[in-house]
Amino acid sequence: MRLLAALRREPLDRPPVWMMRQAGRYLPEYRDLRSRHSFEVAVRTPAIAAEITLQPVRRFPLDAAIVFADIMTPLAAMGVPIEFDPGPKLAPHTVGQIAALGELQPGQVAHVAETIGLVRDELDPDVAMIGFAGGPVTLLAYLIEGGGSQHFPDFRLAFHNGDPTEALTVLARAMSTYLEAQVEAGANVVQLFDTWAGLLTPAQFRKYAIPAARVALADLDVPAIYFAPGASHLVELLPEIGAAGYGVDWRLPLDEAWLRMGPEQVIQGNLDPALLRSDPAAVRSATAEIIERVAGRPGHIFNLGHGVLPDTPIDNVAAMVDTIVGLGTEHRSRERIAAG
Repeated sequence: MRLLAALRREPLDRPPVWMMRQAGRYLPEYRDLRSRHSFEVAVRTPAIAAEITLQPVRRFPLDAAIVFADIMTPLAAMGVPIEFDPGPKLAPHTVGQIAALGELQPGQVAHVAETIGLVRDELDPDVAMIGFAGGPVTLLAYLIEGGGSQHFPDFRLAFHNGDPTEALTVLARAMSTYLEAQVEAGANVVQLFDTWAGLLTPAQFRKYAIPAARVALADLDVPAIYFAPGASHLVELLPEIGAAGYGVDWRLPLDEAWLRMGPEQVIQGNLDPALLRSDPAAVRSATAEIIERVAGRPGHIFNLGHGVLPDTPIDNVAAMVDTIVGLGTEHRSRERIAAG
């Protein structure tokens, strides 16, 4: 699998390519399916979730499928009532209440494991299956605030006004269980989405987020990617997590990320998803610029700097993917010419 080879930093004719939120509202087939099923039904019904997971892989020559699920899924399984309107809505929790949440049992997330099994059975053997979970810090943010927030003030206060270590440990252990269930079901790679870890200071990130992420990713039999958008001030600290690769958002050029993280790191990214709303020529140019910054380094996974936006034209996605896939075709053509 090309994605696994990149995570091992093997030389490749082109980087693997996949997109965060690649299964979603920019696809007409997704909108058609969702017109008949709510988000909650789609996530909890393996046959529907598997179909959504496979839709972008059928349309584009991507190197990975990522399971259609939600980062709140394990919290609901742990007894936290959650509604979607459209984002997650839940009762605000104290740090103590979070620390008292029960253990996550694999059977409580069996529908996600079943979805992965269904997808893996249909995927081309060379296409990786990605499982994922929310980072403990990010889940803590949603639990404390009771959903999304512009600034997450109560979440940030929790790091100044106490010690959330025990709550983070509970969440990290639950995510470890969740990810292990996905691996056992057939995931070849996992990604930890720590969406709100960038709200922390470097000292807070090192003290709280890194240990929690390490617990969540411990003892997995597959490589893991860690992604925290809006975290350019934390880049030098990311390797302490011990993941196989690290996502970088569009705010930081990839060559600078390597300079700050170290040339031996695997980096994933980082086309601005807003640029995908422009036109194919602009997308091809921006994609080529990122490849130029990579400069042939091993250990690059092409992705966006965040998830695909709902109003993204399909032709622009095709232009991006075709530009990357075309690199491999050009490389093989040059090899044939050189061979005579």
